[in-house]
Amino acid sequence: MKEIKAYVHAHRIGEVIAALKASTAWGAADGGQHNLTVYVVKGSLVPINEQEKHYSVELGDEVVNEYKLELLCDEPHVGELVAIIRQVGRTGQPRAGWVYVTEVQQALPIE
Repeated sequence: MKEIKAYVHAHRIGEVIAALKASTAWGAADGGQHNLTVYVVKGSLVPINEQEKHYSVELGDEVVNEYKLELLCDEPHVGELVAIIRQVGRTGQPRAGWVYVTEVQQALPIE
């Protein structure tokens, strides 16, 4: 099992989630996605425009409100899901976001 983490601009996250849910990997019988979590975070993505920039008193620097997406899936679906995030999350700027894929040692349900 793999965990996909992605940092996406706020104005792209809705379309990214819709595209993931429309994919053949989403909920596939052979173990497509198992969990999707989305967080609003403050980060250092390149801002699209001046309105995206915010000054964080806590951090003492300019930040951009962005979304962190976490998705667990089985190995065969990683490529498709990562490709969707990278394609739909594009803003036309270099380094408009990041996608990380890591190995999950165990995933156990709470029953």
